[in-house]
Amino acid sequence: MGWTAPGAKVPTCKMPIPKSLRVTDSKVPRAGTLPLRSSRNPFEEAPGLEEEHGELGPLPNGTSCHRRATLEKLAGLGPFRLGWTTGRRTDSPGDGQPRSFLGRVLGPGIRRSSADFGLLARFQGTRAHGDEEAGDTAARRLAFLRLGRGPKPRRASLAERVVPAGEAAPEPPPKVPEPLKMKEPLSVLEILSLIQQRELARADEHILELEAEELASSGGGAPGPPQAEGRRARDVALLYEALQRELWALVRETLAGPGPGEGAGAGAVAQLGQVLVQEEAADGRRGPGAARKLRARWAEAVARAARERLEAAAPGAPGGLAGQLEALRARLLEDMAVVRGRLAPAYPAGLGAFGVYLRGYHSALAEWLGASARRRLPLADRYALLYWHNQVYPREVLGLVDMVALENGELGPLLSPGTLRGLEDECVTDVKAQTRAALLRVLQEDEEHWGDLEDRPGSLAQDVCELLEEHTERAPRISQELGERMAHCCLGGLAEFLQSFQQRVERFHENPGIRELPSDTYISRTIALVNCGPPLRALAERLARVGPPESEPAREASASALDRVTRLCHRVLADLLFQELQPHFNKLMRRKWLSSPEALDSIVGTLGAQALALRRMQDEPYQTLVAELHRRALVEYVRPLLRGRLRCRSARTRSRMAGRLREDAAQLQRLFRRLESQASWLDAVVPHLAEVLQLEDTPSIQVEVAVLVRDYPDIRRKHVAALLDIRGLHSTAARQEILAVARDLELSEGGALPPSRDHAFFADIPVPRPAFCLGLPLVLGRLPLSRLARPSLACLPLRARPPLPRRPRAQC
Repeated sequence: MGWTAPGAKVPTCKMPIPKSLRVTDSKVPRAGTLPLRSSRNPFEEAPGLEEEHGELGPLPNGTSCHRRATLEKLAGLGPFRLGWTTGRRTDSPGDGQPRSFLGRVLGPGIRRSSADFGLLARFQGTRAHGDEEAGDTAARRLAFLRLGRGPKPRRASLAERVVPAGEAAPEPPPKVPEPLKMKEPLSVLEILSLIQQRELARADEHILELEAEELASSGGGAPGPPQAEGRRARDVALLYEALQRELWALVRETLAGPGPGEGAGAGAVAQLGQVLVQEEAADGRRGPGAARKLRARWAEAVARAARERLEAAAPGAPGGLAGQLEALRARLLEDMAVVRGRLAPAYPAGLGAFGVYLRGYHSALAEWLGASARRRLPLADRYALLYWHNQVYPREVLGLVDMVALENGELGPLLSPGTLRGLEDECVTDVKAQTRAALLRVLQEDEEHWGDLEDRPGSLAQDVCELLEEHTERAPRISQELGERMAHCCLGGLAEFLQSFQQRVERFHENPGIRELPSDTYISRTIALVNCGPPLRALAERLARVGPPESEPAREASASALDRVTRLCHRVLADLLFQELQPHFNKLMRRKWLSSPEALDSIVGTLGAQALALRRMQDEPYQTLVAELHRRALVEYVRPLLRGRLRCRSARTRSRMAGRLREDAAQLQRLFRRLESQASWLDAVVPHLAEVLQLEDTPSIQVEVAVLVRDYPDIRRKHVAALLDIRGLHSTAARQEILAVARDLELSEGGALPPSRDHAFFADIPVPRPAFCLGLPLVLGRLPLSRLARPSLACLPLRARPPLPRRPRAQC
């Protein structure tokens, strides 16, 4: 239905009127209803009601619309809301719309403090409930009154009213530039809200503004410390505390990985870096006395977070300290990969984020290792700690890090030099005590089986090498210095062990009960003792090369003990062998020997058979023993020759004897070559003796004697004289010429050192005492002339010898 013009007759309506709408007096407005105007329809809205918000009239109940609207806004205002318009930015008020209550009270450009919002909080608690009920009742009433109005008619626009139809619209007036709007600053609680929402960069900007305002209000001087008096200074200090809590919490969260909520991704890290840049620039304006040094605190927060990460990774690792160190290595590599790939790129480049994180983890690891080093650790854990510190961390952790990323150069040491030296000293002390006790225990256990009838393989040398090599191999992998100290320590322990080993071997061979063992068992046990020498000697040489120069006395002591053990065992084995060969050597240099090689064949056969048992010996002592057997066999062969069992009367006899000597020398040479003897210097001794016996002219004999004396320096004139007696040379002039050669060589070599035991030959061959020629005219004058012609009376002995049993002498 349409509306009639004012003044026209309105048809009556039979519509019932609710009691709540009945008015007794039309001139008196009822409370809670709009006033009736005679010139307008009571259901028609007042013009400009929806467009003009600031010029509303009083409500029917007498309440001011302006006041009611302000209270409605206050009723819905939370602790962090500024205006009543939904969706409006909190930091951009002043755009022409009505401001909040505090904004109108304080005026533009004045920051609301935390005390103002405390007042609003008290208002909100008492008015919120009543204002909400009033707002709901008014909304329901207006909705009911609009039910019968129908759609709102279209009104003519302002242009249609001003410009008649058919005329062109005039040009719009030029736009006048609006004056600059003043930005309304945020309150303390609003800044705190930004911090809690992780909008850290914006929050820091507003904190800096608030700090600048505090500086301006204090008289323009340099800002004071955070403890400065005044409410605004306290607000700034509290906001900085809240900001730092969020910053350092963000550091911890980003190290653990991207979380499900906001603030753990690259955007939050970028905000953290922006805050650090802003604060560093602000520190330059504050001056050194008031600088907040947020960048240094950030580095401390990174170190704290790294410490928490490492402490969480280590305790649950199995395997003792070595397992914990491996867990730390894995955690370090994992976290540094996160820093390199996700966190460091999100920070501004000028902060050097990667270096800060690396130093933080380095310092946290140094604290953890220092605490572990101060505990009383077993030897294995000390080895593991030193090896991880010196090798694993530099190679497997720092080796994978680009050290160029560090701004201040190299990282410091994880442990101080004093701590490292203390750990190494403890290792050396423990190794010295443990190895000496273990070596003596092993020697005691092995000695208990030396007298057993059962032939069991010995493992003494292997056990000793394993005990010492466990330390001598681990220590050089830690550091060269520790390797030298450990080698010196182990060599000293080895020297003490070998001296004790030598004493026990001597007691073993001196024990009469041991001689009652079967020959094969005794030989096997002696060979087993000799076989301990080469590996232990090699170990001592190796330790001496690795150790410092002070290790040489210990090496010499070790070598001396092993040499005595080897010589003793070789002498025992050689004595056993030559006891069996002695009957065959007694058959040499007799008449039967000239015509039959039976005696030498027996010697060669026995030596070849016994050599098979000696093959179980190690190569080095075996070569030494075979060389000794070679030397001793030739000594026993030449000994009866120089004793004068045979004397040659003719050149034919001398030739037969020289030939027999050459044949025996060749047979012995073939035997010892088959036994791999290295004593080749012994091969020429018998052929030289054969040449002296066979040669006829004196100059040739002199040359051969000179060669003999040169090759065998221990030969003496008595040996040459005995050889000339066997040859049958009794000419005094010829003997003197030949013996003069030996005398001259002896005098020329008078200052020379005697040959070593290994190269001594004639020194082990005793010779009968020389005979003196006595002029006894009284005695000789009484003897018949026929007896003076006998050669046997040409020389008489110096002293009378006891009568010897007559033994038939071979005459040639």
